[in-house]
Amino acid sequence: MQDYFNGKTVLITGVAGFIGSHLAEQILTFGGKVIGVDNFITGRRINLKEHLENPNFTLLEASVSNPMESYFDPQKHGGLDLVLHFASPASPPAYQANPVETYLVNSSGTHNLLSYLEENSPNTRFLFASTSEVYGDPLIHPQKEDYFGNVNPNGERSCYDESKRLGETICGVFTRTYKMDVRIVRIFNTYGPKMRYDDGRILPNFINQALEKTPLTVYGDGKQTRSYCFVDDLVRGILLFASKDDLQGQTINLGNPEEYTVLETAVLVQKIVNQSVGQENILFANLPKDDPTRRKPDINKAQTLLNFHPEVDFRTGLSKTIEYFKTQESRILE
Repeated sequence: MQDYFNGKTVLITGVAGFIGSHLAEQILTFGGKVIGVDNFITGRRINLKEHLENPNFTLLEASVSNPMESYFDPQKHGGLDLVLHFASPASPPAYQANPVETYLVNSSGTHNLLSYLEENSPNTRFLFASTSEVYGDPLIHPQKEDYFGNVNPNGERSCYDESKRLGETICGVFTRTYKMDVRIVRIFNTYGPKMRYDDGRILPNFINQALEKTPLTVYGDGKQTRSYCFVDDLVRGILLFASKDDLQGQTINLGNPEEYTVLETAVLVQKIVNQSVGQENILFANLPKDDPTRRKPDINKAQTLLNFHPEVDFRTGLSKTIEYFKTQESRILE
């Protein structure tokens, strides 16, 4: 994998985001050149602080919903070996606050990137960051890549869920019609350092509440489940997928199949932060509309094609994430 990225030029959209910034860091470590694009709707400049002085890193502040010609100049920036399309708000508070930007970046943004490549660089490999949300509130458990999902097309979450599904459709068209090397990764719940303090998803919420010594908010009865993948494992899986030959047109789940209830998650966060847990430290609230009741990836395909196996256990990864949330850097939202 490292040999593939050494000397390669990779464009990463959403480079200042949680996952995008980790991808940039690893590719630069492998000897690659990174051209990062971000409009900083949810990305954070602090996530890029270690890269800005690196001569192999270029930052383009732009929206990838616009045509690629408006921000990328091949005469100036050179050719591209790989595009990792990771630009999109990804947490429910973020995409519900930016619904138009969300559905545009996953639909128009995906189309514009692939159209540019098809016309100017058809041999450039393209990886689209999709999501487990394309499965909606799944009727099949665990979720395999051949499951079509159970999604509300006009619900509060649909600006994200359905635009990711449309992004996958666009990828399929360019794969079949133009014979391009386009790949789709469906990312399940991921956590770790560089998450936004105000991300709004389950682990940042629980960690913040535990650190502030306030009750942890559990929506519903807490019996709904999630499977959490530490960011280092996810990034390794993404780069394995991106670097391996002969996988054009493939869609692969990436995540950790260990399953925890929301209540178990709250208890573990409390134990790590405060070493004590009591019913008085849990506040129950109404379950949000269309919130999935079960979420667990079937990663047999990733294991077979990529030899991908998550290595970081939940407690270890959670401890590292909590230490990050204790730092001042985690509170900087710019």
